[in-house]
Amino acid sequence: MSIRVVVADDQDLVRIGLVMILSAQPDIDVIGEAVDGRQAIDVVTRLRPDVVLVDIRMPGLDGIEVTRRLAGPDVADPMAVVVITTFDLDEYVLGALRAGARGFLLKDAGPDLLVQAVHAAANGDALIAPNVTRRLLATLVDHAPETPAQPVDPLTEREEEVLALLARGRTNAEIAAELFIGLSTVKSHVASLMAKLGVRNRVEIAMWAYHSRRV
Repeated sequence: MSIRVVVADDQDLVRIGLVMILSAQPDIDVIGEAVDGRQAIDVVTRLRPDVVLVDIRMPGLDGIEVTRRLAGPDVADPMAVVVITTFDLDEYVLGALRAGARGFLLKDAGPDLLVQAVHAAANGDALIAPNVTRRLLATLVDHAPETPAQPVDPLTEREEEVLALLARGRTNAEIAAELFIGLSTVKSHVASLMAKLGVRNRVEIAMWAYHSRRV
């Protein structure tokens, strides 16, 4: 089945370009568009897409607030949100990820990375633009207020291996290949990590790993 996507961006040319790129993919179907944050909430609530592509700077509600309302810690049924922006600023990256985004891309990332990010989000993975990942991780470590709570049930050796690879940006398929295990086994380990760490997605697992100095 096709991945159903809603695109929210207040710049017509950018939004049209994103829609054209995604619509050209045989397994992606753009089912809705929005020109500001409030419209994005309305459209997504009505259509319930698989992935929401959101610009950071929009009138009404910005992309971080839209992400928080669609995928934040208080949302019972969080959406898969990918944030895209022209601005390579740490506060945007951290704000988006802490709000619940499953991906963060710059608008100059190119069509291939955009499509990868949508596929990753739809599959429960996370993709962060490579040119911001290293700085982002360094920022997470430097600004961690304290070591996060450790799991009551210790991580197994295999879970530690999956944790380290996931925190370095590997997808489930890449982790399976590197550890010579099945894809379903990787998914089981990721689910176990989320349960043990008390987090809801792969981005939060990675943030926990870096805050805990695991990688």
